[in-house]
Amino acid sequence: MTSVQGGPSTQDGPPAPAPGPSPSAGTLPPPALADGVQLLGETKGSGYKQAPSLVRRADGQTIQLTRLLYLVLEAVDGRRGLEEIAAHAGTAAGKPISAANVRTLVDQQLLPLGLLRLADGSQPEVRKANPLLGMRFRYSVTDPERTRKITAPFATLFNPLIVVAVTAAFLAICWWLLMVKGLASATHEAFANPGLVLLIFVVTVLSAGFHEFGHAAAARRGGATPGAMGTGLYLMWPAFYTDVTDSYRLGRAGRIRTDLGGLYFNAIVAVAIMGIWWATGFDALLLVVVTQILQMVRQLMPMVRFDGYHILADATGVPDLFQRIKPTLLALIPWRKTDPQAQLLKPWARAVVTLWVLVTVPLLVFSLVTMVLTLPRVVGTAWDNGVKQQAALAHSLATGDPTDAAVRVLALVCIALPVAGILYILIRLGRQLVTGLWQKTRGKAWQRGVALAAVAAVVAGLAWAWWPAGGTYRPVQPYERGTLTDATTAIFPTATGRDLKQGQAGRTVALWPQGARKPTREEPQLSMVLVPRASATSPGAAGATAPAAAPSWVFPFDKPAAPDDGGNQALAVNTTDGSVVYDVAFALVWADDGADVLNTNEAYAFASCKDCAAVAVGFQVVLIVGQADVVVPQNLSTAANYNCVRCLTYALANQLVLTLDGPLSADGTAKLNALWQQIADYGRNLQNVPLSEIQGTLEGFKKQIMDVVQADPSAKPRGATATSTPTPGGTGTATAPATASPEAPQTPTTGATEQPAPGTTAAPGPAETTVPDATVSSEPSQPAGGAVAPAPVATSAAPTGTAAPSP
Repeated sequence: MTSVQGGPSTQDGPPAPAPGPSPSAGTLPPPALADGVQLLGETKGSGYKQAPSLVRRADGQTIQLTRLLYLVLEAVDGRRGLEEIAAHAGTAAGKPISAANVRTLVDQQLLPLGLLRLADGSQPEVRKANPLLGMRFRYSVTDPERTRKITAPFATLFNPLIVVAVTAAFLAICWWLLMVKGLASATHEAFANPGLVLLIFVVTVLSAGFHEFGHAAAARRGGATPGAMGTGLYLMWPAFYTDVTDSYRLGRAGRIRTDLGGLYFNAIVAVAIMGIWWATGFDALLLVVVTQILQMVRQLMPMVRFDGYHILADATGVPDLFQRIKPTLLALIPWRKTDPQAQLLKPWARAVVTLWVLVTVPLLVFSLVTMVLTLPRVVGTAWDNGVKQQAALAHSLATGDPTDAAVRVLALVCIALPVAGILYILIRLGRQLVTGLWQKTRGKAWQRGVALAAVAAVVAGLAWAWWPAGGTYRPVQPYERGTLTDATTAIFPTATGRDLKQGQAGRTVALWPQGARKPTREEPQLSMVLVPRASATSPGAAGATAPAAAPSWVFPFDKPAAPDDGGNQALAVNTTDGSVVYDVAFALVWADDGADVLNTNEAYAFASCKDCAAVAVGFQVVLIVGQADVVVPQNLSTAANYNCVRCLTYALANQLVLTLDGPLSADGTAKLNALWQQIADYGRNLQNVPLSEIQGTLEGFKKQIMDVVQADPSAKPRGATATSTPTPGGTGTATAPATASPEAPQTPTTGATEQPAPGTTAAPGPAETTVPDATVSSEPSQPAGGAVAPAPVATSAAPTGTAAPSP
């Protein structure tokens, strides 16, 4: 929840269209102020050489006027004519002013600003300023009178003794919590119970509202009158606001106290929560203290209209810093004549504002560019996590857990808001730029043509950056670093040119699944790094040698042989930068003549490219009907990267071997056929399934197959071998079988026993090894989206050429 002060903001240009034609001068009634216009007076402690005066309209917009305009407006009371207004303003200004001067100021300045009634006595139509970084969808919760009543008691909290005590206590709490106590126990306690997460969120939201009480109470403490309080959207997050424009009646110290009032009330909340923790020992409450600290740090950012921005504006006496960006930048151009607008500030204020502009503008431009480039990944991640949260929400509703369901709904809102906010900002910025260019080039054909060409180039660039190709929209993975370089890699792939050579040192990054045992110096784990072979050369002209033509198979090992009869093989090979390749092979094999069962189930994933992925999944079910003297099934998986930069390779070989006394009944065959059709459909859409979920789903399918077989009275299963070999990355091999056995039935006449399959290989835990232009692999997690893969196959075959019935 974000807190934004509702003012003070200023506007130099007309916010509304000019009024319609006025009657002749002889018939004009005396000028009169528009309803709701308030004269705030000259700005105290201003950073301008000539301090401006402020006027607030009925819509809450604050307008900055020169002293002469303010004196004329001050003389307008609805009874004085132009001569009287000129005399009154001239006396106050110390120089003569004519009625014609007043008429010019009224017609060209005050009427367009919506500060005076129209000639017919009607109220002006005004258009409030709508800056890109302003608050949207405002909704007032309290009116000014109610705000004054509910915030009056809190003004006493700004007693100097109370301020010193709270500040000292807050600093001590921060040091103790972050340096001594820590947050581990609080985090564990909170997330172990979804209800606590919801409670912490509610308390955090309420504290954000209390933050606004701080601004209003500080304004009252200084003698100003706070205005309406409400809520809205700022950038992409919900926000509260308080109108404290009247604080500009105060001096610099009073305005800064108003700006700091919200942060001070955050500190009060933190101290109060610590008191409750001390009384209850409830560690989860400490997370509320952390949220207060994070809110305060974010509010101090001066690049957008948070408290830090207003503190800087009030310290320099420049009410709206964003209006100073253009004249400040133009003044920095050496060959350009100095803009008069750049000379309005005092030298020290101009130096501070220039420094702010030089920091803020690059950061805003960088944020905008990063937002554009990373939008596809953000959308992909939001979609992926949204699907998971929706599934969790459905489960919570089905099990009747309203607390967890509320947490899931909150999570869905938090996922959707950033994406919606980014899209809104980009659309609005694009609309403003196009509209501005169209208006500025009106009647200028050549300039309009250039502007349209520039717009077309930007649109083409966005289409190129957002085009759904390769892994453009793949979700962010837990193994990614998220550095500034990574943010642009998908759009501008890094150049290689630094092939790894034997003996060359490099940087490595290793990843293991959550909960896996990690290697140590005392207990290392086997890993593999592939290095390039020496380039073959062929004689060239004048005795020189030239590299031989690159072979079609680029890997420094032999290509796996094609599967034998009854074998099943998934082979995913990727050599295209930024792409994803899936190969899925599902097979159901029957054997019923007593021949040797030597079926192999293989999965190979190889990659040699940059920012690519290769995923191979082989799933085989072997049903042996009757007696077989030799049963040696093999389940093999290998994943390897060669000369690969930030690649993902994942190979999963999953095999189930069942021995049956007899064939399935007609009903059992029908059930198995229906189940296998479901399994085949799952395989056809495997590219849309997170890698971390595939193995568990296949294990579930194997359990369902065994349930169908065990429930069939015609086929009594006598034995089962279930093997599953996931290999994420080509970083290691081992000969230990990975087996999973079902529960043994209670009756002695039929049984399902664990029977390890000889020759099974498995990697010793997922790992990632990152070496520049060398081997990279990753844990089995969400695959990069947009895969192009052969359709999964569902075959029926018998080993050694045996004709067998197909279910």
